[in-house]
Amino acid sequence: MAIDSLERGLSLDEGQKQALKRARELKDRISDYLAVKDFILSGREWAEEIEFHKQRLLKLLGGTGEEWLDWRWQMRKRITTVEVLARFMELNRDDIHDIDKVSRQYRWAVSPYYAAVMAVGGVKGPIWAQAVPSTAEITDARGTTDPMAERLTSPVPGITRRYPDRLIINVTNQCAMYCRHCQRRRNIGEVDRHQPRRVLEAALQYIRENPEIRDVLITGGDALLLSDTVLDWLLGELHSIPHVEIKRLGTRALVTLPQRITAGLCAVLERYPPIYINSQFNHPLEVTPEAVQACDRLVRAGVVLGNQAVLLKGINNDPHVMKKLNHELLRARVRPYYIFHAKPVRGTSHFITPVEEGLAIMEQLRGYTSGLAVPTYIINAPGGYGKTPVTPSYVVDHNDQRLVLRTWENRVLPYPNRP
Repeated sequence: MAIDSLERGLSLDEGQKQALKRARELKDRISDYLAVKDFILSGREWAEEIEFHKQRLLKLLGGTGEEWLDWRWQMRKRITTVEVLARFMELNRDDIHDIDKVSRQYRWAVSPYYAAVMAVGGVKGPIWAQAVPSTAEITDARGTTDPMAERLTSPVPGITRRYPDRLIINVTNQCAMYCRHCQRRRNIGEVDRHQPRRVLEAALQYIRENPEIRDVLITGGDALLLSDTVLDWLLGELHSIPHVEIKRLGTRALVTLPQRITAGLCAVLERYPPIYINSQFNHPLEVTPEAVQACDRLVRAGVVLGNQAVLLKGINNDPHVMKKLNHELLRARVRPYYIFHAKPVRGTSHFITPVEEGLAIMEQLRGYTSGLAVPTYIINAPGGYGKTPVTPSYVVDHNDQRLVLRTWENRVLPYPNRP
């Protein structure tokens, strides 16, 4: 029963009247989001259109429905030239010229699956901007190639260590799609290369010799582009080290190559709990039925899923887009974990927003939706000094006796600081 009709049909006491008044206020708080959420592209809601473009791509690339489900086929058939892209999407002469020009300096590749999703958003849309080169990449003189100083935080080859009890093993430079905002674009190079076995063995030995390391993140590139055999060996070695409590994998395969999440891969991951996987969904359109199915397979294998979105101008720097993304992720059993402020990597400054935009998004999440849908907004400190949470200020003033709090609705209230 609607709130107004409930009030008309019942004899209410003063408390009930106040409760109904409050309910109306809360409903009004999200009226702006409710008015636009159905107009924000979502992969689930646009599944038929994605399927249409999938069929176009299969015809263009000479593939079958069975091959589409094979992640190795997807990798072999990645779109890497403007000539092939122009046969699939409607490009004008300037688009073709610009993509060709940038590709001489920066490598790019798009899996057929991600290209089908990209086609729904269109040329210059939120998926296109993440996948296809822009001339802004070669006119950008700001930033550095390694803003997190990974070269200076690598005690042995293949390892990055910025924290007391955890570290990264960088296992490959390969990805299904080379994000235009990538923090490690300096590593992409001209060919895909996995780390040699000797480098991985040296990294494992470093971990064995440092018993304070309890958390290991395997990343790249994309950790899941290692073969099942190599992942089985590497996870098994980490699992056998007594002080390593958890293993994490960094991947965008859920977004760009969900076909990689096979029964064989899940069997490997299931052997070495606890396994945590953080992906990077940046827009609701990326949460497709195929991506959701891949998430479901991992959850059934006992993997804990999180998401690390990157705040990107023109893609998700909008409170409503970010809210819908996080809602779609929770439905897929993926916990929104971080929103990263885009790093000052040379060639990517056109993606960087003012920090105030990130804070405004956080203001429109906290209280306006469930806490599960509220990630932590993170800025990576320069020089490799780690993740720094940035939050709106909810403590207006404080002393030994009391605090003054600002609520998510901007109500200013006193709160005792002592029992």
